[in-house]
Amino acid sequence: MSGVGGASRVSRVFPEPRVVHPIEEESFRRLRARLDTSRFPPLTRAVVERVIHSAADLDYASDLVTDEGTLEKAHRALHDGAPVVVDVEMVAAGITRRETVCRLKDAKSGPGLTRSAHAVRLAYEQVGPGALWVIGCAPTALEELLTLDAAPALVIGLPVGFVGAAESKAALRESGLPAVSNVSEKGGSAVAAAALNALLYHPVSHSQSKSEEKS
Repeated sequence: MSGVGGASRVSRVFPEPRVVHPIEEESFRRLRARLDTSRFPPLTRAVVERVIHSAADLDYASDLVTDEGTLEKAHRALHDGAPVVVDVEMVAAGITRRETVCRLKDAKSGPGLTRSAHAVRLAYEQVGPGALWVIGCAPTALEELLTLDAAPALVIGLPVGFVGAAESKAALRESGLPAVSNVSEKGGSAVAAAALNALLYHPVSHSQSKSEEKS
């Protein structure tokens, strides 16, 4: 099904409520006992907590950069069926309740072009504008995305590494695109997938559902 701006959209599905395992419940209880996240607005809190949970790293509470308005719009787009693009299969493996697009297997490196960057080009050709992009491995994938007129619903830019990671995330913030990023060099597939999962797991509000029914 083709959506606005050429993006291939996912058929809207309302899956059964997610069953939370007792171990996960206890993990979040311990997290909240060590860190007061009540100061964050709802979606920001959801993202911060799930990223921290995925890495057992409380420092993400001050390292992550996003804002509630951005997350609200991304949450709406995600639950309306906007496509989700990932840079590597490890990110895709962590997203269990939504199909994703990953073109790394089809990509080839070339002069001045990494496989990860080429995969981003291929994915954009496939999905068009309006997608949610989840980049948790390669800084060059994020750098390439910033060269495209991708008009994303959200960029979760959390690549990891000592070369290019912090710089690419700084460039993402400077771009003005709707984003979740972090300041430091850390990141990775697990935390990137966790940020997207936070939006997937967060329920659609009653007022949002009523608004969508009218549109």
